[in-house]
Amino acid sequence: LLEEVGVDAARYFFLMRKLDTPMDFDIDLAKKQSDENPVFYVQYAHARVCNVLAYAAEQGAPLADSYDVALLHNAEELALLKKLSEFPEVVSKAAEVLEPHRLTIYLHELASTFHQFYHHHRVVTEDKTLTQARLHLVEAVRIVLRNALRLLNVSAPEKM
Repeated sequence: LLEEVGVDAARYFFLMRKLDTPMDFDIDLAKKQSDENPVFYVQYAHARVCNVLAYAAEQGAPLADSYDVALLHNAEELALLKKLSEFPEVVSKAAEVLEPHRLTIYLHELASTFHQFYHHHRVVTEDKTLTQARLHLVEAVRIVLRNALRLLNVSAPEKM
């Protein structure tokens, strides 16, 4: 199985289910490199975040020390902020009740929320203060995606 789908996909697929739920491992899905594959979807979100940050640096807009979070007020930005704020509770509850699948659910939701933001808004804009606020939001997404994947012992690739 590991040779066919890889360690990350196997581990993630096993962790997606509650311990008392029957396992139906879809090898074809685990091998797909598309949004249908849950681990690919989350890892792709991390790689996309890294790409956005690298692009910003190339454009002369690296992360600054200060930013104005009040500039983040549209629906997609607020949804991302809300989803990010849930991470500590998700980790705590998953550990408390020994249910790592809670993290996989959260990761998929965070990746989906990030993709919606990404499709609706440019991060690097003419407005330098808005760019910095969005870059810090994207950096927070990167940190949470990476940390959640690490908790599951799944890689967080910077490029795909």
